[in-house]
Amino acid sequence: MLAVFRRFIKSKFGAIFAILFLGVIAAAFILGDLTGGQFGNSLGGGGGTAAKANGQRLTQTEFQDRVQRVFENARRSNPALTIAEFLAQGGASQVFDQLVASLTLRAFADDQGVHISKRLVDAQIAQIPAFQDAAGNFSQESFRALLTRERLTEQALRDDISREILQRQMLAPVGLGVKLSDSMVLPYASLLLEARQGTIAAIPAVAFLDDKQPSDAQLADFYKRNAEHFTIPEQRRIRYAVIDAARFAQASQPTDAEISAAYNQNKATYAAKQNRSVEQLVLPTQAAANAIATQVKGGKSLAEAARSAGLAVATLSDQSQSALTASTGKAVADAAFTAKQGDLAGPVRGSLGWVVLRVTAINTTAARSLDAVRGELVETLRAQKEKTLLTEFTGKLEDQIADGGTFDEVIKDNGLKLETSPLLVSSGKQVEDQAYVAPADVQPLLAPVFGMSADDDAQLVPITPDKRYALIAPGEIVSAAPPPLAKVRTLVVAQYKLNAGNEKAKKLAEDIRAKVAKGTKLADAIAAAGVKLPAPQVLGGRRADLMRGEQRPPAEVAILFSMAQGTVKTLPISQGRGYFVVQLNAIQRGDAKTQPQLLGQVRDQLADVVGQEYGEQFGRAVEKELGVTRNPQAITQLRAALSANNSGGQ
Repeated sequence: MLAVFRRFIKSKFGAIFAILFLGVIAAAFILGDLTGGQFGNSLGGGGGTAAKANGQRLTQTEFQDRVQRVFENARRSNPALTIAEFLAQGGASQVFDQLVASLTLRAFADDQGVHISKRLVDAQIAQIPAFQDAAGNFSQESFRALLTRERLTEQALRDDISREILQRQMLAPVGLGVKLSDSMVLPYASLLLEARQGTIAAIPAVAFLDDKQPSDAQLADFYKRNAEHFTIPEQRRIRYAVIDAARFAQASQPTDAEISAAYNQNKATYAAKQNRSVEQLVLPTQAAANAIATQVKGGKSLAEAARSAGLAVATLSDQSQSALTASTGKAVADAAFTAKQGDLAGPVRGSLGWVVLRVTAINTTAARSLDAVRGELVETLRAQKEKTLLTEFTGKLEDQIADGGTFDEVIKDNGLKLETSPLLVSSGKQVEDQAYVAPADVQPLLAPVFGMSADDDAQLVPITPDKRYALIAPGEIVSAAPPPLAKVRTLVVAQYKLNAGNEKAKKLAEDIRAKVAKGTKLADAIAAAGVKLPAPQVLGGRRADLMRGEQRPPAEVAILFSMAQGTVKTLPISQGRGYFVVQLNAIQRGDAKTQPQLLGQVRDQLADVVGQEYGEQFGRAVEKELGVTRNPQAITQLRAALSANNSGGQ
């Protein structure tokens, strides 16, 4: 249970799923939201077997493809990430565990006769924002374009969604109804109210900087050992050709025949119109309606007559005859459009009863001739034709790419103008020119281009949807690497000295820690250090206050909550800038007995985590029951293959 609470306190619910989440139909899940789905491309295909469950198998090829996709998507947000770092962080193992869990669950569902219908998958696809147009409706064009860009088949997407729905339907009920007793919740809620106070002294590396310059050999050795700290992120040239709607400015001009046809098709829109505003009173019987009408004819207003009967009139403003017919019935609408302004009409039998009404306003719009509306018709038709021509042209480009056309062939065959950016990092900056600002056309291309492999097909990317697009491909790719030492010598010398100072700070911090542990006051130990250091500070607070919302305490404060009272520890300052010496002075225990709201919040959140663990335990039990087998060499083989395929971090 302690592990559960740690996960809760650190707000890492579901963290085990995070890496694989990035790999699932990247754009659809990054741009939209598929209720947190976790499972990726359809399982199966060629290659050796990585895992088997009830006759179904996860192939080594599929496993490698999925990990590659997860890695590529991780690099979209961190282009400097290398495959070695990704694998060292456990990326492959986590993806493997989740793919095996998916395989296991599907095999179990088949065994139990549980299947996901096509209609349910269709409904889920329609809800993904990435597949919707500006009006929020499903767009087949957006759907196809996104699948093409992400190199996914429709069936692979459907398999992903089927498994995600299956997971919800089979695992979610396992964690429902978790009830935790007060005796279980109280200790964890009380920990949130616990307060700690400590004394913290900083031993900065800059306090030990040496004026002596390092030798060339020392500097070269330091640079070689710390090359990753000076590495320049991957740089790319973007090759692109802009396709603008203005390309079709002449072809999109409507002809006189098209203008006339559009006018005739919309004659009702341009015909003379009359709208009326009425106030009406609906009564249950004809006799009651006649009584009201008599009062109005005697001099009362319709509103006054209604009030005398304990009723109120309803006002319908600026209604066409068809709109009034739809809301009140034909007889009432005919009466309203027959009466003069100010006249009382009725009683008339309506759909809800007997109606007495008065026409309060008549708004007449004269008919508009073709000449009068030509300008707006021309603009509407021109915009429609322009969009159609642009869509047809971009569709033609995509078809040519799908048929195997290269970027250069598509550019040449369609008369496009090729442009190439300078070498850029993923943020759009230039290493050699920090003042450089990427043009407006290039900025939307950065993320897609840095997400592509060197041999990927060209992609069509919107700059301004329905107006301006770019056909893109990566040009020269310069792998992340440290620059020549001579180019950054000044910076390396400064870092060398700082590193040397950090080693001295570490030694002093350990000496001070040892003295304080034997009873010396931290302030006295700092004063006797023989070097000018910042005075110690007293810091601390309640755990709940320090971790409120998304905020997290600095490391030197957070460590207080993992120390025993009276102990002292050292802690590195980030980026090799020295060391902290931290002494825990006091612990004030919390008691949540009198805080039912906090108890309720902790109970709910712990119940979610426990429910997730029930689901995980269920999955492991199913895996054991089905006799799922894993290839112990699967991850080793994958590491070798991906390291070879992604040399240089690509």
